[in-house]
Amino acid sequence: MGDEAPDVERLCERYGPMVYRRCLRLLRDEDEAMDACQDVFVRLLERRDRLDARYPSSLLYRIATNLCLNRIRDRRRRATSGDDALLARIASAEDGESAAGARLLLDRLFGRQPESSRTIAVLHYVDGLTLEQVAEVVGLSVSGVRHRLRSLRVVLERMEES
Repeated sequence: MGDEAPDVERLCERYGPMVYRRCLRLLRDEDEAMDACQDVFVRLLERRDRLDARYPSSLLYRIATNLCLNRIRDRRRRATSGDDALLARIASAEDGESAAGARLLLDRLFGRQPESSRTIAVLHYVDGLTLEQVAEVVGLSVSGVRHRLRSLRVVLERMEES
């Protein structure tokens, strides 16, 4: 292949099964592994002009490994903690009494918070966006988003104590 840009279609046909196996081994979920495998080749497409594809299997293996490790790290960051569990219960309240209680709790939680804090909480806890993604959507810094979420947790902890 030399120094020329890699032929992504040919690489996908030849190394796709290897990349998928690597993703499946790390992620242990077929659907997520398929998504990650596709992301590997998207990354390859995006960066094909800058990549040295003399050793394509090593390159693809490294990209797949890094991408999967990032997904695992993101998954751990979003792992449910105690306050996240309460937010999940609120979000999934279905019957009339539970839904009314959830609405009251949310009104108390967000009553004195800026509207953007509600948006931040929904984007992060419900939609699963990372802090970086939330920051980009709402136009704040990552530390600003982190501060808003921390403030909501403090209010939530006080509410649970009372």
